Amino acid sequence: MTLEQLRIFMAVASREHVTQAATALGLTQSAVSAALTALETRHGVRLFDRIGRRIQLTEDGRAFMAEAQAVLDRAETAEMLLADLSREPQGRLRIHASQTVASYWLPPRLMALHDLHPGIEFRLTLGNTRQVADAVAEGAADIGFVEGDVSHGDLHRQVVARDRLALVMADTHPLASEQSPDPAQWLDYRWALREPGSGTRAEFEAWLVQRGSSVAALDIAIELPSNEAVLSAVSHSQCLAALSQRAVASAAGAGWVRITPLPGAERVFSVLSDPRRHRTRAMQALLALAVAPEF
Repeated sequence: MTLEQLRIFMAVASREHVTQAATALGLTQSAVSAALTALETRHGVRLFDRIGRRIQLTEDGRAFMAEAQAVLDRAETAEMLLADLSREPQGRLRIHASQTVASYWLPPRLMALHDLHPGIEFRLTLGNTRQVADAVAEGAADIGFVEGDVSHGDLHRQVVARDRLALVMADTHPLASEQSPDPAQWLDYRWALREPGSGTRAEFEAWLVQRGSSVAALDIAIELPSNEAVLSAVSHSQCLAALSQRAVASAAGAGWVRITPLPGAERVFSVLSDPRRHRTRAMQALLALAVAPEF
């Protein structure tokens, strides 16, 4: 049995038509027929019924399709691996990242990746931490970058940077003049928070629990799906928010908002990968930049 015979078998089986399969494969009809006959004769099995000018899969043929496809898939993976090992990193890289990481930490590393390895084509998709972890686990993403903890035990997680949460408010907020606002006063004000499922929201909820409180005790006026949206809501209201210091540094520097770091609210940025899948050289190149200290 050869890979070429398996390819011919799958082409015919998927169409149940020798001529169409031959055209798709760029072979003559006689060559396709000869390959099928050789496969059946070699293994003493009938894979197709010939009914006049028609051809139909037998039950044995249908049972064989899944195994034949699995062998071809493995062969394709092996080819990709050999090609990947023998050349400059290139190919397509599907990257998913949570919003804080994607907006404030990842871009310079992606620019460096492009400059070092222009043959790598990457596509960045944004989501919250839960969505990114799901994408990596399901194979929709080759690599993911998130903030905070993830619940997928099958994924490999490596810390690449650190951050911390900060209390954010408009410069005109009643608490803005206080150096260290008392958490007990927070209950007197409304909040604008990131949506459930985001790393920022999860880390803030965990921080509150550690201090004997919970997000349920807060008067939540609005939940928004991005740091920028929360910042805009806070800067035009008397709401409080908890956001990444990296996300609010520019706004605070410009005087749009006031920030107070939350004590003990340090968190990590992590890269996620699936150890069950081959780590290409393109992935290795991005991982090397992710842990590089010079950024």
